[in-house]
Amino acid sequence: MSDTLNKTLKGGEFLIKEIPANEIFSLEELSEEQKMLRDSAKEFIDREVIPHHDRFEKKDYALTEETMRKLGEMGLLGITVPEEYGGLGMGFVSTMLACDYVSGGNGSLATAYGAHTGIGTLPTLLYGSEELKKKYLPDLATGTKFGAYCLTEPDAGSDANSGKTRAKLSEDGKHYIINGQKMWISNAGFADTFTLFAKIDDDKNITGFVINRSELENPESLTFGEEEHKLGIRSSSTRQVFFNDMKVPVENMLGERNNGFKIALNALNVGRIKLAAANLDGQRRILNHSIQYSNERKQFGVSISTFGAIRKKIAEMSTGVFVSEAGSYRLAKNVEDKIEELVSGGMDHQQAELKGVEEFAVEASILKVFVSDLTQNTADEGIQIYGGMGFSEDTPMEAAWRDARIGRIYEGTNEINRLLAVGMLIKRAMKGELDLLSPAMAISKELMGIPSFEVPDYSAFMSEEKSIIANLKKVFLMVSGAALQKYMMDIEKQQHLLINASEILNQIYMAESAILRAEKHFSADSVEAAMAQLNLYKAIDKIIAAAKEGIVSFAEGDEQRMMLSGLRRFTKYTNTPNVVALTEKVAAHYIEKGAY
Repeated sequence: MSDTLNKTLKGGEFLIKEIPANEIFSLEELSEEQKMLRDSAKEFIDREVIPHHDRFEKKDYALTEETMRKLGEMGLLGITVPEEYGGLGMGFVSTMLACDYVSGGNGSLATAYGAHTGIGTLPTLLYGSEELKKKYLPDLATGTKFGAYCLTEPDAGSDANSGKTRAKLSEDGKHYIINGQKMWISNAGFADTFTLFAKIDDDKNITGFVINRSELENPESLTFGEEEHKLGIRSSSTRQVFFNDMKVPVENMLGERNNGFKIALNALNVGRIKLAAANLDGQRRILNHSIQYSNERKQFGVSISTFGAIRKKIAEMSTGVFVSEAGSYRLAKNVEDKIEELVSGGMDHQQAELKGVEEFAVEASILKVFVSDLTQNTADEGIQIYGGMGFSEDTPMEAAWRDARIGRIYEGTNEINRLLAVGMLIKRAMKGELDLLSPAMAISKELMGIPSFEVPDYSAFMSEEKSIIANLKKVFLMVSGAALQKYMMDIEKQQHLLINASEILNQIYMAESAILRAEKHFSADSVEAAMAQLNLYKAIDKIIAAAKEGIVSFAEGDEQRMMLSGLRRFTKYTNTPNVVALTEKVAAHYIEKGAY
């Protein structure tokens, strides 16, 4: 990537800048080391996980723990942990890649892996003192010990600061005495290292701590509920955790007192990006099963893959995978580049990781929502292709559908993340960190002017698609700018409008990612170009629906008519694509190939 982009691109800035195709990263650019990482992770899952599908579905928690230990022996638990703490010290793209290919074979293992390598390890890595990092990270990186993250309480989910778990300094000043309860704690049944959050005395905010179960003076001060029986991820250990006068050394505080909420948020930001990656290979495997089954299943004397209704599903599922990959690895490289830029500017690596991820918190929420929603839809269509067999436990589809469902809840529900993405953009604009006002005002002037009737030259590959993306960004700025002008500081109360704005935002980022990926690496007649074009056509329909609902909800009279006119102008093709032809091109390619 160019030095210029590295120094200037900010989180959310894609909305107001034209991003050249050569400035984005995608899977086609993996290094040889990264390809080896990908291949070893995929081979491990095919050998150690896929054959044991039935055991995972029968709540074999010991199998999950055993498989995690094997991942630790391979070094796959310490991808992001620096070498001085027992890890591999690889970059953010490699972290995403490992998460992608480790997570695809089974939802239970994906949850255990994500909870351990993400929120179970990152708080100590990013906020721990040097002593804490040396003490806890080597065991976490190698799988000698597993991590769990204790934040959620019965009455405190997204509102983490409302938790009732309390910490009180002991009389000798050497320990914090912690009492309280946490719930939905992944890995609790076999974890030894617990990251936990509690309010010290009557503090306004929570504070973070880390402790090993094995080092407690009183083992009975940390107890657990029974394993939760869940819709999916059945072999993922999920328990309530109880603190009963549990003593944590004062030096085990993470970061500063009252800083726990920020620790939690930043850990979850990383978790959101990685959750997108964790869904990718699951999408690929669901798609591949669907293609293979449709080729093998005969009805009326022919394979059902010859039927247009099935081919349409396969084309849309394939397109979804391509788009999900494009957005996920684009963002992974943006984060990695930002971290490297900050380090080269003199910032220590720990702080640079924090700032790098925090910079792209908006995009992290976009990815989390888009990819987890799409994975659920992919699994649903997989069941539909299998028909009645898809509903049976004898095929992989019903388990995939159940496992996929948790993705829309993890790391903040998708509704919370939709609100977060737009809310963070607005806050950045109000702080002057991101200039959304100037382009929004320019669009208002454009709407008042006479539109050009000159037919543009769209002979260059993807030129019309990129022009449309630029116009879709105008739609977002037009709708959100007008809504913000009307509601000002009360905009956060208008959740219906924010949800609509978020849908527009999500579709723009992901459609742009797919178009730039196709432009950079493929030709005009490629199936990848067809997928990028097909996705854009569908995205426009979704953007029109969301924008129109917003406009008619808060605008009236001339303002409403002008904005609806602008919406039509900004979502119009000069050369409308043949959607059926694009769909058939994608379906034919992957059905003949037999896999994605």
